[in-house]
Amino acid sequence: MDAETFGLLKDQLARYVEERLIPAEDAVEDGDDIPADIVAEFKAMGLFGLSVPEAYGGLGLTMAEEAQLVRTLCRASITFRSLIGTTVGIGSQGIMIDGTPEQKAEWLPKFATGEAIASFALTEPGAGSDAASLRAQAVRDGDFYRISGTKRYITNAPRATVFTLMARTDAQVKGAAGISAFIVPADSPGISLGKPDRKMGQRGAKTCDVILDDVLVPAANIIGGVPGQGFRTAMKVLDRGRIHIAAVALGMADRLIETSLAYAQSREQFGQAISQFQLVQAMLADMEVDRLTSEALLERTAARFDAGQATNRECSVLKLHASEAVGRIADKAVQIHGGAGYMAEYKVERFYRDVRLLRIYEGTSQIQQTIIAKAMLRGV
Repeated sequence: MDAETFGLLKDQLARYVEERLIPAEDAVEDGDDIPADIVAEFKAMGLFGLSVPEAYGGLGLTMAEEAQLVRTLCRASITFRSLIGTTVGIGSQGIMIDGTPEQKAEWLPKFATGEAIASFALTEPGAGSDAASLRAQAVRDGDFYRISGTKRYITNAPRATVFTLMARTDAQVKGAAGISAFIVPADSPGISLGKPDRKMGQRGAKTCDVILDDVLVPAANIIGGVPGQGFRTAMKVLDRGRIHIAAVALGMADRLIETSLAYAQSREQFGQAISQFQLVQAMLADMEVDRLTSEALLERTAARFDAGQATNRECSVLKLHASEAVGRIADKAVQIHGGAGYMAEYKVERFYRDVRLLRIYEGTSQIQQTIIAKAMLRGV
């Protein structure tokens, strides 16, 4: 996309966030759902197709461009971003990166328009950070596989048209090598959904269990057509997803700092605005340092990713720093607001809960530390 067109798209999204999404935040929080008209507006704006190439009907953005738009979108409650997150990222990118030409032709145009919503089904009751230990079984039956198992905390499962789903195709092979990635339509017989999860934050973002009971899936639905490559596909997808999550963190950091500055300048104590007190200024300064360091890391990592350079370690550094940084920013935002910051009527209370999840999904902070340290020890 040329720079002028991208600039217009970003400006349009910024206006939409300000005029439409921010005013709708309370209704989404109270109703624990995103209204259907907003879903339709996201589709009309092409937001489901940010990462889909133009050849398949998407916007075909670079990683750096996607990050800018996601940051802009996430000035509003990050619940809105969850609507497109799995389709733009981990739900579709396995097909995008490793899919066969036929798989891409079937699904990518549907993702681009929002006709199909993708969800990523990896986590299980006994397999989270240790993804290689997953137990969902896919047993070969002629030209099909029969899949059984339970997936947990699956984002957008109630909205999903299709799952990118990891299952073990070789029970004799332990660990990652026996895992395959499947394209599983959500309406396949044998799939049922658990009750919606009640979460600490991000109300309106839908997650639940996905239960598979002898679900018949064509062997042709293995991503890339080759069994045993699913774990590698998942890891490729997660690198891109970690850059995306850093952009989410930055968008929320922008909003938290903006809100905290406004409150500090309007709230008076001891005869003056609390922004005049040096200890409040110190918190504001720390927030800005965290924001700008996250921004610099994001720009560097996205540029390297777009250049085709190896970024596994850098993606983990970025995700670790940005998600931890926005947690610190949210904590200081509540502190600056004082007692008001603990009250549900103030947005910082909600955002404090919302951003806590960023340190957990797409790889916990501790997993990122492990990846970084192991890369350092290998000298890469």
